Amino acid sequence: MNKAVFITGAQSGTGYGIAEFFADKGYDVFITSRNGAEALAAAKKLYEKYGVFSKGYECNIRNEQQVIDIFADIDKTGRFVETVILNAANMGFNPKDPAAGQDFWTVTPEEFGEVFETNLVWNFMIIRQAAIRMREKGGGAVVFISSNTAYRAIPNRAAYSASKGGINSLCKALAVDLGKYGIRCNVVLPGTIKTERWVQMGSRQIVNGTLTPIGDISDFEDLANACYFLGSDMSKNITGTELIVDGGMSCQLYPQLLNELKRKAME
Repeated sequence: MNKAVFITGAQSGTGYGIAEFFADKGYDVFITSRNGAEALAAAKKLYEKYGVFSKGYECNIRNEQQVIDIFADIDKTGRFVETVILNAANMGFNPKDPAAGQDFWTVTPEEFGEVFETNLVWNFMIIRQAAIRMREKGGGAVVFISSNTAYRAIPNRAAYSASKGGINSLCKALAVDLGKYGIRCNVVLPGTIKTERWVQMGSRQIVNGTLTPIGDISDFEDLANACYFLGSDMSKNITGTELIVDGGMSCQLYPQLLNELKRKAME
């Protein structure tokens, strides 16, 4: 039986990059999107390029029955999902102006809560269905995609940062609860990623390689490498840990660029 991976929010961007990496390693791939047509199209592309079994599903928050049905359908294929990558997230953006985030003074409790519902409650529902199968099969791996903003806050993203901190804590709690079943839980913490949205920002990019010690930010392969390490037997004795993939952004007290800007201002 081929190894299989389940990746949320994998119709494009980071999630699709991770799906490609696992497919290239010979994994069968199950992906989700809030848009069912996009999930199906992405799965078709993976099959055509890598020749692995791939299937896409529409998956929405507040719908536990849909999650149950998805895993029941996977069971019918005769495949076992031994790795789950939780990539989909509510970014805590302002729908009219993503760069504005969520203003503390005007964000509604409903909008604030939706971030937690997606990033924590929804992930929990997915993990539980996967873990039921993992427990029966003797183990598996869960990899959360968190964010370095769980420890380094950015303006107007309180719900996002707090929910990512919650993910880190949830991971540790589940590592304890599920470890006796051979189920490992770990977290990847990216910084800024070279997404299509980031590229399109051009000169309006706030974070890029000029701010990181290593001189670069993450691309999809960087995240995929980390997910593969934590989601495969390469890390068979690692659980409850966090792997930061942000070019060193979060290890510094402040970007060295500030020193250069200060010197220029004093000249």
